[in-house]
Amino acid sequence: MDGRVGLVVALRGRLRYVLRVTVRGDRVAAYEVVADPVRLRGLEPAVLDVPTAA
Repeated sequence: MDGRVGLVVALRGRLRYVLRVTVRGDRVAAYEVVADPVRLRGLEPAVLDVPTAA
């Protein structure tokens, strides 16, 4: 997703929607919902490695 933070919705292992989030400072400044199958095929979402609480 071009290095930006976002959320994905995948049903039965198939990518359905991507919510791209733009953050400025400590606030969400904008978001974009991507649902077009052609655009979704061009994305390469990745899972962030989030540390777990001890």
